[in-house]
Amino acid sequence: MSPETLTRMANQIARFFDSQPGPAAEAVADHINDFWEPRMRARLLAHIEAGGEGLHPAVRDAAPLIRRPLAA
Repeated sequence: MSPETLTRMANQIARFFDSQPGPAAEAVADHINDFWEPRMRARLLAHIEAGGEGLHPAVRDAAPLIRRPLAA
């Protein structure tokens, strides 16, 4: 998946959780950890490490909480 596609998907998740009670970053990380396969998480984290262009602030804030796959 391209960084653009992952950005779009992660931003959709962040926008949803922005409208919910509680910390959005934790909910974004929980959702990504529960439903994204390891390769997708690895690519998202690589995009964040490369600057995270276009990512919603809640996605950036979620980065430390997203489980890094052992092997991607």
